[in-house]
Amino acid sequence: MKALTKEPLNVIIGGVGGQGNVLMAFLLGGALVTKGFSAGVCDTYGTSQRGGPVASHVRISKKRQYGPLISSGHADVILALEPVEALRLLYQFGSQDTVVITNSRPVYPSDVSSGKATYPEMDELLQAIRKFSAKLTVVDATDEALKMGGSIFTNIVMLGTLIGADLLPVDRESIAEQLAERFHGAVLDNNVEALDRGIQLVRQ
Repeated sequence: MKALTKEPLNVIIGGVGGQGNVLMAFLLGGALVTKGFSAGVCDTYGTSQRGGPVASHVRISKKRQYGPLISSGHADVILALEPVEALRLLYQFGSQDTVVITNSRPVYPSDVSSGKATYPEMDELLQAIRKFSAKLTVVDATDEALKMGGSIFTNIVMLGTLIGADLLPVDRESIAEQLAERFHGAVLDNNVEALDRGIQLVRQ
């Protein structure tokens, strides 16, 4: 678990509606509070709740409560469940010092599925993210979730990658405790396994 080195430390968790990034921010915020930090959390939505962009802002401080919205250019970490959303958030909130962790699996908007628009080539997309960020880590979180039986676990796998990257003052045990407050039985076991798989993805 990394010590807090910046006041505040600004994290954005991004994806599209239905991917579960709001839950990720809730779990992260709860874990930070148990560690004695202030964690301002705010969610912003695109044009539609399911399928539209969703971004959760988390501002971490040891000294005081900051407003929850992160200003343009001030994100320290971007955790994205979808690669185009990673680039969009980096363009809006990032800087050359921003660290990006993104899932490798695209989610195609309806315009792309219908042929009205095209999705960027993945190599070009990742090249752009690398160009405008301090560090990019790409993980196959959806593939790992599917090995567990369903893509529903992708968000918790991704949360595990954030913990495994050791970028924040929060550890595996504190996230597992938050999961235990929300889930029980086999559902809890599966989510803790997803968390551990995410941690392993960035540490292997």
